[in-house]
Amino acid sequence: MSEMMKDKFWSIIDNRKDELIKLVSDLIKIPSENPTGNVEEITKFISGYLNESKIQYDIIRSKEEFPNIVAKLGNDNGKTIILNGHADVVPVGDLNKWNFEPFSGEITDTQILGRGTSDMKAGLAGIIFATRILAEENAKLNGKIILHIVPDEETGGDFGTKWLLDNGYSYDADACLVAEPTSNSNVEVGQKGSTWFKIKSYGKSAHGSIGNYVGENAITKLMKILSEIEKFTEIKGIYDENQQKVLADSKTIAKRALKAEGVENVIDHVAVNIGTITGGIKTNMVPDYCEATIDIRIPIGVSGSDIEKKFNEIIEKLNIENIEYEFNWNSEANYTDVDNDIVRAAVNNAENVWGSEVLPAYQWASSDARYYRYNNIPTIQYGPANTEGIHSYNENVDIEDVVNSTKIYLGILTDLLEIE
Repeated sequence: MSEMMKDKFWSIIDNRKDELIKLVSDLIKIPSENPTGNVEEITKFISGYLNESKIQYDIIRSKEEFPNIVAKLGNDNGKTIILNGHADVVPVGDLNKWNFEPFSGEITDTQILGRGTSDMKAGLAGIIFATRILAEENAKLNGKIILHIVPDEETGGDFGTKWLLDNGYSYDADACLVAEPTSNSNVEVGQKGSTWFKIKSYGKSAHGSIGNYVGENAITKLMKILSEIEKFTEIKGIYDENQQKVLADSKTIAKRALKAEGVENVIDHVAVNIGTITGGIKTNMVPDYCEATIDIRIPIGVSGSDIEKKFNEIIEKLNIENIEYEFNWNSEANYTDVDNDIVRAAVNNAENVWGSEVLPAYQWASSDARYYRYNNIPTIQYGPANTEGIHSYNENVDIEDVVNSTKIYLGILTDLLEIE
């Protein structure tokens, strides 16, 4: 029965392909850059779209400027599946570096163009469109679908996904699908953790001509610490036997996608980026202050506290005084077991639609998927994308990818909710 239902739904998507692609384009045409975080117009548009299909929803504001849409379809008879997507996009940046108007939503023979196509208005359109088809077809769900459409993923999710889960909107879900961008050939089942931290170094000012003898150079002091922090890249994650194949596949995928020598180590090693450094007043003055900010990405099996402990060991070893630092913990590494039903359903349906191998994989970046995993909700990430344009210029998405991803969403829901 389920295969017959999938064939029916997939045929509907083929017949309504133009409607799906127009939905993506319409979403692109509504600017929702974050910052500034203005998502009122796109929230109104999506609400109207849900109204057209008589899908029940609420607009829930964590703060006045942060509207979340929570929609429901189905009943309490079986599993609860959350579909998550964010309506905000990163800023456009320098308009001169775009080959087309970033909010045009232009549709070519093969692609949709514009800011947010891949990250992630195409995926957002896919989960909304899939839910609409189920509603309009009066499909019998053995369970329910919850849509979480959130406003602030690009700035951390504190007033979107995280807030919803902290305030009782998890509905004891059995699984979650986040429609964030992936390659069509892999299902994301885990992410690295991350921390940003700031180090402040204080010294003593003096004339630059005698700086090697008098004063205390805050910049050189900080450089010694940064040199040691870069060695954190030698720290390797810890993976159990069941994770080894996923790890190996993930490293292969990273190497193929990023095309840099040794880049596969980004998956299972700590990554360090010294993002900013400022200090000093004038060339011929010994600087009495310097600060740096560092972005550290942490693999599975290594905790944030491990990194902080390692940092404290550096300070103790170097015996450097007049140092201040503050950690801003963003996330711990997180994952979903590859044997979970939603992983199996995603891989099987993706392979059926694409006709090629699809692998569970760990990702080097992070998304709102982590908040569901922190709440013990098995979560995957799968969505249409051309990854080279994400958070960059000339962002686009392939039409075939949008159509196939939407089919896969309906296939997953049909399997998990035993739709008739």
